[in-house]
Amino acid sequence: MSTHRVTRLHIDPTVCDGKGFCAELLPELIGLDEWEFPVILTGGLSTDVPAELLPDAKRSVAACPVGAIRLSKATK
Repeated sequence: MSTHRVTRLHIDPTVCDGKGFCAELLPELIGLDEWEFPVILTGGLSTDVPAELLPDAKRSVAACPVGAIRLSKATK
């Protein structure tokens, strides 16, 4: 069984203030709900970030004024 490292994007809805910068910078993974708060498009509060979207994911995390989104490493 092989394992590899992946980057995961997480949203903390209790911290978010609904500015929407993350969805603007990473529309492939993040959308906005009816109240303009971010949601992971695949459902849930986290998702794997494809390598080609990692630069955009990093910009999205950096743009969040309240630190409601973050990246982490995981083993699959």
